[in-house]
Amino acid sequence: MAGTNEEAFEATIEVHLLAHGWRHGSPTDYDVVQGLDPVQVFGFLQETQPKELAKLTTQLGAATETKVLQRIASECDAMGVVHVLRRGVRMNGVHLRLAFFRPTTGLTPDLAKAYASNRTLVYRQLHHSESSPHQSLDLMLAVNGIPVATAELKNHFTGQTVEHAKTQYRDPAQRNPKDRIFAKRALAHFAVDPDLVFLATKLDGDQTVFLPFNQGSNGPGRNGGTGNPVNPHGHRTAYLWEQVWARDTWLDLLHRFVQENAASSKRNVLFPRYHQWDVVQRLTRHAATHGAGHSYLLQHSAGSGKSNSIAWLAHRLADLHTPGHPTELAGDASIGVDTLVFDKVVVITDRKVLDQQLQATISGFEHVPGLLQRIDGNSEQLRDALTDTQTKIVITTLQKFPVIAATQLEDKRIAVIVDEAHSSQSGDAAQSVKKVLGSAAEDEDVDDQDLLAAEVNAVLVSAKARGKQGNLSFFAFTATPKTKTLQLFGQRRADDPTQYEAFHLYSMRQAIDEGFILDVLAHYLTYKRYYRLANGLTNDDPEVEKGRASVALARFVDLHPSNLEQRAEIVVKHFQAVTAGKIGGRGKAMVVTRSRLHAVRYVRAIRAYLDKHAITDVHAFVAFSGSLTDPGVSAETPVTESSLNGFPESQTKQRFHDEGQLLIVAEKYQTGFDEPLLHTMYVDKSLAGVRAVQTLSRLNRTTPGKEDTFVLDFVNTAEQIKDEFAPFFETTWTEETDPNLLYNLLTRIESHAVIHPAEQQAAVTALLAGGSGTHALVSANVDPAVVRAHNLPEHALDDLRDALKAFVRAYAFLGQVVPFTDTDLESTYLYAKLLLSKIKSAAVDAGAIDLGTTDLEFLGHKGGLITSGSNVPGEDDGEIEGFTGGGRGSSIEQALTIRLSELITQFNTLFDIDISENDALEIYVGLPAALSDDPAVQQRAADNTEEQFGLTLKHEQIAGALYDRQEASMQLLKRLLEDPNLAQAAWQVVMPETYRAARRKFEETVA
Repeated sequence: MAGTNEEAFEATIEVHLLAHGWRHGSPTDYDVVQGLDPVQVFGFLQETQPKELAKLTTQLGAATETKVLQRIASECDAMGVVHVLRRGVRMNGVHLRLAFFRPTTGLTPDLAKAYASNRTLVYRQLHHSESSPHQSLDLMLAVNGIPVATAELKNHFTGQTVEHAKTQYRDPAQRNPKDRIFAKRALAHFAVDPDLVFLATKLDGDQTVFLPFNQGSNGPGRNGGTGNPVNPHGHRTAYLWEQVWARDTWLDLLHRFVQENAASSKRNVLFPRYHQWDVVQRLTRHAATHGAGHSYLLQHSAGSGKSNSIAWLAHRLADLHTPGHPTELAGDASIGVDTLVFDKVVVITDRKVLDQQLQATISGFEHVPGLLQRIDGNSEQLRDALTDTQTKIVITTLQKFPVIAATQLEDKRIAVIVDEAHSSQSGDAAQSVKKVLGSAAEDEDVDDQDLLAAEVNAVLVSAKARGKQGNLSFFAFTATPKTKTLQLFGQRRADDPTQYEAFHLYSMRQAIDEGFILDVLAHYLTYKRYYRLANGLTNDDPEVEKGRASVALARFVDLHPSNLEQRAEIVVKHFQAVTAGKIGGRGKAMVVTRSRLHAVRYVRAIRAYLDKHAITDVHAFVAFSGSLTDPGVSAETPVTESSLNGFPESQTKQRFHDEGQLLIVAEKYQTGFDEPLLHTMYVDKSLAGVRAVQTLSRLNRTTPGKEDTFVLDFVNTAEQIKDEFAPFFETTWTEETDPNLLYNLLTRIESHAVIHPAEQQAAVTALLAGGSGTHALVSANVDPAVVRAHNLPEHALDDLRDALKAFVRAYAFLGQVVPFTDTDLESTYLYAKLLLSKIKSAAVDAGAIDLGTTDLEFLGHKGGLITSGSNVPGEDDGEIEGFTGGGRGSSIEQALTIRLSELITQFNTLFDIDISENDALEIYVGLPAALSDDPAVQQRAADNTEEQFGLTLKHEQIAGALYDRQEASMQLLKRLLEDPNLAQAAWQVVMPETYRAARRKFEETVA
């Protein structure tokens, strides 16, 4: 239908660009071999640099044009397109400029005229390929005849989406990565449909990585997820050609953002993600029109690429000027037109990676030495850098920050960029802030944000006292701002001036949706819920056997985490069963403890368990600051992290990465610890506020093969953790998961008759076997199901896709908790992932980082299936549904059951005693199970009636059994010894239950 096909989409974009400063490029003028448009390149040189061309003509004569074009093409090949556009080429003593970028001020009319002469060109249906001359690109963008970007456009109305554009780029038969336009010219390749945009900087067949280049579901800088908001005036993706490809913006991107390393054997291009470009644009626009003296809070989640954002911002602020006309200045701007806004840019960070990134960024743009200086010495070095005339960007630490207040800088305007501090992992920051805040903070849970607030306040107070007003601007980046940070750097909300918000937001939800971090709440469990799932209990008020003791519930009492030895067993067993096999067998875990003493005792308990069971492939390290004595071991001999680990404290992080599996921490490494292989966290500490988010977020880093995370929490409740995350990430999640839901979903999947058992078995068998023919065999047995799926009505296909996704998420979650023995479930899980990868819905599933063809992760819990492999994040939609369904686990027999709440009520009513759930489990289940383990008790039960057996079971024996059960029963034991009524009540329950259990065990023994 006219107006709805792909050509119409192309025309819409081209018409807009041509109406806004772009020129039409003729596809027939493009030289495929040189990778240039000779007509436009030489035309630009003739128009802008006739004198230089005249000099070359004197030397080269009629061969001038040919040799100039050859020289430009060879420089693009050797040095890269970015280098050629920014610095031009030299030949025969003549310097030729291939682009002119916008001058920083309006005081240079000649430069402004040269800038206006740039030719931004758009080509449609460009035949681009040396290897396949018949192939053509939908769009190619060029600057002065040099290609800088390509685009493939797809239209929903023709049944194609952005996924088809990605496939086209990944197919070497259609887009050969070795063709010059891909290998040596274009810096970015856009896959575009009316709803979504993806970008790749390198074509590499099916390994091509596409990053999302979308605004966010609620628009740029706002809270939301992946995708783009509805555009009332046209396509959702119109921002691409209306804003990003706008002539001035596009040239600025090539000038100030894009980086290219073409000198190495592997060409590397860095192109900003949309939010990175957007935040720098917004900040510099506001600072240019308002001048110095303002504060900006940038709430950017982990995974946002803050290092690059800060590097780009620092470079831009270093030469930022105000507009050229007074009407463009804000009313509160105490600065003139065409004036440098900041004399210095100071970056506060402890991260060496940011230092390196800044160095790379500056060297990519400027070749003037001394513009950037890292302060690695004393305060005098910082003062010198602040007062000299050459240094523009200064990198220092938060601890040296007060030097700014003490330095005579009344005549200088300074931009202070604050990276979310990361020194707290060593504990130094907390000590520093306590010094700043005084003794009142001694017992507070303080971190680098508190130190930052204290230091900045000190500087501002000092500045005000010395008459310095409005010469400091703060740009603060943090993922999890505290209230005081919001008040210090945030802006008042328009709808409620008493509240503060960030100037720009890249949310945790968007980072998760786009696949740059993992959702640590998706697989979060309290220990109580973990136990119930692992034993088939489907709600918080389970049915317990009234007629005889339940082994499963007895085990709950045995393992109830009331002492470190028991928790050490839980940690190690879970690590071995689940975590050790994650990330291709490289998965690691962290135990978060409530104090340094707990950390010391934890690592000893875990190591004792490992030694007792001869486990040699799990190594446990500990991390805490300072030294302490353990009264339980020795009140005089202090221990340190180094003494317990057997190597210097400075090596802990690297040794854990290289050879460790378990890391037990107290405060240390709860923030700022970046270990992508960290998969599981065992929490034995109360977490509140920002600290809860920061701690659990240690798990969210992505790495190839890491598909999910897992949290087992001994202390906090699910509701508490959800509430702490709410201000930073709104998600739908739940702990209530019924394993039997998998069978309900399996029935729903089977009802569509898409998956044939023989094909599934053949695909999974090939997948597990591996080998050179794996890919072909898997495809041969998955593709028929894809065809059948696409033949379904749209509503049925959507239902199948939803059921497959729900099954995959539920199984991946439950596989870390429930020891399944059903191989059909594992097989369906593997096949469902394969099938989903080929029937993804662009509107629903697209929008996340797309890493191309990857392996799958296999849980491998099932007997007879030896599995291995890995996958990468990107499939999950960032939210985990509540997995609920009918049925209950098989660990407890159906007959003669009673609700636990009813049992407790009966006990309390019968004996007029208030008893808790755990105590009820102990009396009804735990004690009978423990007492009946004694062969002598079993023999007496076998030889006597219940009444006679009662005469042989004494209160002291019950107390003795409680003693044996250690700390789990200490409070009940105390009440039992002090309260004769409770002792008698316990006897009346324990005696008959022990009798029945002992008789059953005796019968099992003799049988």
